[in-house]
Formats: sequence, C-alpha cells, structure tokens
Amino acid sequence: MTVKVVKFGGSSLASAGRIKQALAIVAADPARRYLVASAPGKRSGADVKVTDLMYRLQAAAEADRPAVLAQLEERFATIVADLGVDFDLAGELALLEQGLAAGEGPDYFASRGEYLNSKIIAAKLGWPFLEAADLIRFDAAGAFLPEATNAALAQRLGGLEQAVLPGFYGATPDGRVKTFSRGGSDITGALVARAVAADVYENWTDVSGVLMADPRIVDSPAGIAVLSYDDLHDLSSMGASVLHPAAVEPVRRAGIPINIRNTFHPDDAGTWIQADAPAPGPAARPIIGLTGREGFALIGLVESGAQPAGRVAADLLAALDQASITVHLTADQGRRHLVAVEAERYREAVQRIYAALAG
Repeated sequence: MTVKVVKFGGSSLASAGRIKQALAIVAADPARRYLVASAPGKRSGADVKVTDLMYRLQAAAEADRPAVLAQLEERFATIVADLGVDFDLAGELALLEQGLAAGEGPDYFASRGEYLNSKIIAAKLGWPFLEAADLIRFDAAGAFLPEATNAALAQRLGGLEQAVLPGFYGATPDGRVKTFSRGGSDITGALVARAVAADVYENWTDVSGVLMADPRIVDSPAGIAVLSYDDLHDLSSMGASVLHPAAVEPVRRAGIPINIRNTFHPDDAGTWIQADAPAPGPAARPIIGLTGREGFALIGLVESGAQPAGRVAADLLAALDQASITVHLTADQGRRHLVAVEAERYREAVQRIYAALAG
C-alpha cells in the first residue's frame, strides 16, 4: 500500500477555512496517512503568525502577558469553533500560563503553536496525536540526533495507520523542548517520511512548487517540474524559501521523492525532488533557478601572511560557527577573505573575528 507523509505549512493552516482545505486534500487520497502540521501563519498581510505571538508572550513583561494570551485565545478559539471540534482550549492555555510561571524559555513557547494546531487537527480527523517532544531527539547540548530520532519514530509509528505530529521541535534528554530553526516543520516531515519508509513526502505550501525566480520580484516566473536533491539543497541554501535546506538529507538517505504542492491549487503538479533530474534538452534554459537573500553585510580582511595556508580562513569560520552566526558566502583570494553574514549580526561577527584572530 502506498504511503504518503504530508506536511502543511503555516499559510496552509492559518485559519479554520484553510485547515478544511488541507484536510480535504488529505481525504482525497487514502495514501496520505501521516500529517505534520505547522503553527497557524498569517491570514492576511497585516496579521501576526502564531509563532511570533508565542515569542512575544514569552518575552513580554508580566503586565503585558494577559493581552498576548487573549490574542492567542481568540485565534485558537475561532479555529476550534469553526472546525466544530471538542477541544479543551482552556486547559491548554492554562498550561501556557504554567510555563510562564515556571520560566520556560523561547523554544518551549515557539513550539506551542505547532503543538496546539496539531492537537486540534488530530481531533478533527479522529487520528492519534503524537507529541514531537517524545520522539524528535536532541542531545543535552541541543545537537540534533538523527539516528536516535529515526529509531524512536519508526518504533512509535510502526503500529499506527494514521497519525498527526507537530513540526519544528523535539526535546533534550531532560525533556527540555528544543526547536529547529524557522521553517523546521519541513525537517520533521522529512524525518517522519524516512521513519515510515514513505513512497512520497508531500510538502504543501502556498506556491505551486519551486519557481525559477521570486514571484514578488519577477512577474510570473516559470515553474520547475523536476529537481535533484542537490539542486534543491543548493537553491535553498542560497535563499530559496520553499523548503528548509535540512529537510533534504533524511529523504535523500532513504531515496524518498519530495513533491512540493500548492494547498490552494491542489491540482497543480508542483515540483518533484528526486535523486536525479532529467538531462536537459538542447533547448533547456541556462539556469535552474534565480534566488538570493536580502539584508546581508560583507566582512573582509587581509591576513598578514604569517599563518599557514588556510589557517586564517578556518579560524574565521570557526569563530562565527561558535557564535551560531551563519555564513552565507565565502570568497578567498590569496590573503584576502570575504564572508557574508546577516546584517543584524554584522557588529557581533566583526567582534568575534577580531577576538579570534587579532590577538
């Protein structure tokens, strides 16, 4: 029997109406047996993502927290009422307040959007809800453990015909919630697909697959029918935001194709990601995709030449890695080195490099 894992992004689950659309997609194919859910995203351009509300709740002064809790209550109460599910929202909100009193950190609160949305969706479907914190494993230092996670997921899902899991987070051995980076629900979906040996990992979003360029910049860019895992990883790492770059490896390892689809246009074929893309024909375009990110700062330095070849570049990257500052571009020309980092972390990056190399 064909098995599909489906992951729906925040835009696909932003309201009860959109959740109904997503569940209609699930019902249309009995092979869609495992669902990974994101937190509700924006319902309109002026709206706030639930994950951002959760971060705001954790960071708010005590006097401001009731107002943020009221926003969250209104958001989820509307979803519960419109879906017509029996759900103890008051009890779940009380747990949020307990988390505030206990001093839970940002990761815990960031995970609660996925947690609540998944529990509501599971109640609507009548499927088992599985707590990701029990299955997605990180070590005590917060490093992800792929093999321990695969073993835990395979054992738990092996006896279930259907299940709903929240994306984006897991836990350390002491039960402390740990999140992936933003967009990490894509990773959870890929991990579930690997664990159940799925035939397809369907990633449902608000665009019809991978486009050759950003439609906010280029008018009506062409879609890409088929990409290799390597092609997608390269595009994602350079700024394409359709799929989290770390979501490729679990399915690549298991040879599971990814199908990126549009929740709002479910008949569109989307983009297939697989081991090998078809060889380009004689009329093929010279590029696969055009992508990038805004908001970078460039840092350049010239080394003295007194160090062994490659030592300065290695120490520079190590200093930034230790501070969890992502390097998006490197260029080395002899003694000259250039790196690109997020603009908001430019000053910290300069300080880290100086501390590592100028002493």
